[in-house]
Amino acid sequence: MKKHYIPLLIACSLLNNLANGQEVGTEQQSKVDSVKLTKDDTIYPKLQVKGLFQARYLVSGTKDVDVNGLHHSDGSGTDNNFMVKYMRVQMRAQISKRTEVTVLANLADFKSDPKTKVLENAYLKYTFSPKLAITVGQFRPWFGIEETYPIDIIKSLDWSNQYLEFGKLGWASFQIGVAATGETTLGEMPFSYSLSVVNGNGKNQVVDNDNGKQYATRLVFGLSKKYSVNLGLNGGIGEVMKKQVHALGVDLTGNVNFGKRWNLDMQLEAKQAINHSLYYSLDESARSSKLSDYLVRGIYFLPNLRYEVNYFNLSAFELSCRYEYIDPNYKLNANGRQTYTPMFGLEFLKNYGARIQLGVQLDRYKKQTENTSEFNKNLFIIQVQSRF
Repeated sequence: MKKHYIPLLIACSLLNNLANGQEVGTEQQSKVDSVKLTKDDTIYPKLQVKGLFQARYLVSGTKDVDVNGLHHSDGSGTDNNFMVKYMRVQMRAQISKRTEVTVLANLADFKSDPKTKVLENAYLKYTFSPKLAITVGQFRPWFGIEETYPIDIIKSLDWSNQYLEFGKLGWASFQIGVAATGETTLGEMPFSYSLSVVNGNGKNQVVDNDNGKQYATRLVFGLSKKYSVNLGLNGGIGEVMKKQVHALGVDLTGNVNFGKRWNLDMQLEAKQAINHSLYYSLDESARSSKLSDYLVRGIYFLPNLRYEVNYFNLSAFELSCRYEYIDPNYKLNANGRQTYTPMFGLEFLKNYGARIQLGVQLDRYKKQTENTSEFNKNLFIIQVQSRF
């Protein structure tokens, strides 16, 4: 029962510091604070507004398969489509030197039932020091590479299939809970960490769907500063409907410069978890084994080659090809999905201020099933985006 009081203790600590109007660590002047106590003329709150627009044109290259990947044996379905994927607006309010509140909404989600959509980030973050920050609210707990950066600077078309699958399981994507993050050094090695406790039933939920919580951790070790090689280890345990669940993951990133203009960025990630989402979606009579036998396993590799042009507004060319393999039930009913996503991109302005991408997504299944999304397909994409 003690584990249930962890979030309450953290909240009480934050409220005590905020209510007393003092910064943590100022009680003993002899202690050296990581945030230097210098005269600060900043007027709070400090507001920052950002946004992202992203639109696509999609064409299905496979007969009888629509743009969402669903097969139609009767030939129905839409095989080409314009769509607005993201119209994000973010507001960040720095209300003190250590405290910030962030809100992120995707207005494009109003195109369908917005009940559990639209609002993405909604959290308060209190930074004690670079070694410790507490985040409370709705956010993305770190459980891999993709949780550490936004969609607008992703090196491929979209999030990996693995990321989306683990989001359904409560380990990735937007969740409601509390997290502790920080960074330091182990000797000369850079080290960062994240510890999180979440409901595990997704974003914008009125209440947790059971009394269980999911506990996750991510540890990142900087192995090489020259080549930006980082090793990430991820692990999580939890309880869903009074049954134990777990997840594991490992990832590796690196970056190699070839002269002043050429750059190769690489990501490799593998994960495995109990697929409780699949298990509980089945009728009891259809469950062929115990929960721990329903396992999802995935891996992806994403190399991205970049050439800096810096010619007027054109900043760079990018070429990537992500390979993915995922099987949502590999132990009991294996049906591996392989996805190849070659993409060519043009970056305009700086820091992906504007970008045009062209590519194709190729899906191949071990076993195909008519009138489902488990069907081989090719999807052609033109995507434009702008950050502001």
